[in-house]
Amino acid sequence: MARLLFYLSALGLLAGAAAKVVVVPTELSISSCPITYYGRTYERVYVNFPTENVVLCFDGFYNPDAGGDCILAPPSKNSGSDYGGLGIIPSRVDWRETRIHDNVPTITSTMDCFIYFRLFLNNRYYFVSLYAFGKETVVLTQLDYPDTLELDMKVNGSTVDTLTHTRTAEDKLRFVYMDISGCRHSGVLYRAGEVLSSDPETCTTVTCDDGAFQRSTCGPLERCQGNHTCMLDTTCTVTGPTIIDVHGQVNSVQDRCAYPLVSVPDLDVLATFQERRRTDVSFVDSVTLVLGDPAIHIHLEQDGRVRLNDSALTLNSSAQLVHGVELSKDQSGVTAKVSLSNYTTSVFFDGSTAQIRVEGAPGSPLQGLCGNSSVSLSGLSLSAYSSPSCEKQYPDTADSTINCNMTSERCNLLKEAPFTTCTMDPEPYITACIDTLCTYPALDGLNCQFLEAYARACSLYSDGTLEGWRSKASCPAPEAFCQDRTCSAHEFCGERTVGGESGCLCRAIFASKYRSTKSLGDPAVCSQNSASLTLVGCLLVEKGIDFSALHLNDPDCVGQMDEETHMMTFSFDSINSCGTVFTANNSQIIYKNTIKTQNNSSNIITRQDQFSIDFSCVHTQPDIKTMAFRIRDSSVIQQITSGAWNYSLTMTAFTDAGRTQAVESNTEVLLNQKIWVELVTDGLDGNMVAVVTDSCWATDQPSPTATQKYDLIIKGCANPADQTVNVEGNGLGTSNYFSFDLFQFSGNSGDIYLHCNLQLCVKQENNCAPVCNRAVRRRRSARSGYEGEGAALISMAWTN
Repeated sequence: MARLLFYLSALGLLAGAAAKVVVVPTELSISSCPITYYGRTYERVYVNFPTENVVLCFDGFYNPDAGGDCILAPPSKNSGSDYGGLGIIPSRVDWRETRIHDNVPTITSTMDCFIYFRLFLNNRYYFVSLYAFGKETVVLTQLDYPDTLELDMKVNGSTVDTLTHTRTAEDKLRFVYMDISGCRHSGVLYRAGEVLSSDPETCTTVTCDDGAFQRSTCGPLERCQGNHTCMLDTTCTVTGPTIIDVHGQVNSVQDRCAYPLVSVPDLDVLATFQERRRTDVSFVDSVTLVLGDPAIHIHLEQDGRVRLNDSALTLNSSAQLVHGVELSKDQSGVTAKVSLSNYTTSVFFDGSTAQIRVEGAPGSPLQGLCGNSSVSLSGLSLSAYSSPSCEKQYPDTADSTINCNMTSERCNLLKEAPFTTCTMDPEPYITACIDTLCTYPALDGLNCQFLEAYARACSLYSDGTLEGWRSKASCPAPEAFCQDRTCSAHEFCGERTVGGESGCLCRAIFASKYRSTKSLGDPAVCSQNSASLTLVGCLLVEKGIDFSALHLNDPDCVGQMDEETHMMTFSFDSINSCGTVFTANNSQIIYKNTIKTQNNSSNIITRQDQFSIDFSCVHTQPDIKTMAFRIRDSSVIQQITSGAWNYSLTMTAFTDAGRTQAVESNTEVLLNQKIWVELVTDGLDGNMVAVVTDSCWATDQPSPTATQKYDLIIKGCANPADQTVNVEGNGLGTSNYFSFDLFQFSGNSGDIYLHCNLQLCVKQENNCAPVCNRAVRRRRSARSGYEGEGAALISMAWTN
């Protein structure tokens, strides 16, 4: 008798669904809840009773000889008709999903839906349910009374699993679960967790997982070392202002700070960024390795220098071990390699690009900007390694000479052959290239810098080289830019706009104060008897000025270059005047010189600009202060300060020609006795100025303008009417003296007051000494270089 299969509402589980009776054998759609049976997904089910067994198949009606994917139930022992039912729940049921996850830990996916069969066998009802979890499937049997149910799981006609559910009178086990997930390849069934293939050289394994074949290999930052061993092996590139981290993210540094690139146990790698030609664009300027306790700092700098703390190291291509760090240097740059705490870190720096490769056991993500370049910089700056302007960003005007379209074409060469042979993504390098060169002029090797950085990263990534890229991009052979050219802290090494050669150029922020005033150095520094002017070496280099050819008016007076700061100082003093011109202008003393280029008369032509800078110092002419004292004080020394001049003046009377016997207060001086009066200064530079006694006279009253007056010296010369007066050394130096025979005014036995008027004279061609003709007792006409402001009156009283 034919048995019937009813399409039921499943005892209310499908509320509102109409019952449908069909005659077996039958084919039913389960497209609303597809079932994956051991790795193969079906949307139809076939039900038949060709024998005493109940059969549910997925790939056609059951044929014991042909095989198939089927679930085979045991034969029914009861007589009469057997009934069955099919139900479909096309959505997930939370409590059922939770129960299955608790009982079948191999199922990790989310439940989609389920179908169930209600079988009537041996006068009892049995429930068999199939739960779909993506590509995973669970079969569940339900017994509501003591009994045993066996289900054979057949794949291609062969039994691969048997679910046996036994419930005794004492046992309350109503549900039994079985994971019937799997994968198939070339007709072969693989259970969950089984490996299809494994390659130890590539660390690649294909495993049946989640109902499908899953390919596993080393992580994106790892490299297979063979024998199924994956190790961390990743590279970070810092070029110009941009950081391309290990994930290919690009970020830009705009201020002048030191930032951590990589931090692994016992080692920190820092990068210091400084501006160059523009104030708003910073470049990686040096890389520092910090290791040990107390900390050891190894600095890799732009010019190929390597410093251990503050001491310079001498390197070559042979690796040298310095505090556990292998250091080497070749024409392309400097490499530092250190192995600490299961990590090997290699740092390459060519003055413009730093590339850091970290190898070691996979584990925690890298710390620092190489691990995540997009992190906020505000909390990362290390001002101890940076300039005082750290974190300050400067604006700048746009460079109108930059053609961004041409720049983009240049950068996009990375998308063309031979760069396309590299499997590394070029987009981060293209982005870094365009972002920089659309803002900053393509000088100092920048046209090739980003291409070079990508090519080198590719060689690290694949242990190979990109053949022919240099000829394609018209880039020269690898050579560190400006290697072994030492620049100071306020300089960077770049291409001179004049001549095109490399040299130490001024950083934009440092140079801004000079460029705003169109000067090449600081103002002159003036002292009492010397002057100096300092020129900024990098400004001279920018102008194409050969500073080695500069000199003062005297060609033998050249500048002194500071080897550390590259500042060139020109100086002169009164002893070595270097062709300085000294002049007097009323109350001022002016001395002037010129910095100029060497005039080589043997050359017919020159390609150097003629260079000339005048500089001068102006001083107020020192005053000789008025002093009045009586002879009882013998001699008086007074300290005098006037402007930049600081000196003393001494006036003394003597009774002998050698000026060794000073007149004391108790010295008896007789009429007609010869007296010598000496005026001496201390602190004036005799190479620059001379003291001239312009006039001396006597009065019978303290006032120098008293009515009764007698002249001793007139206009620097002895009074021709008094043959006893003699003047010596007048205008020749910073002291002079004169002599006369002591007298008194006729008819007056009172005191005699001696007054002298002195002038200072700037020495020029020995014109400070008055020219006197004793024969005619009359002063001849001469240049009066000492005349002008600054006259001083000195008085001495003689008591009768």
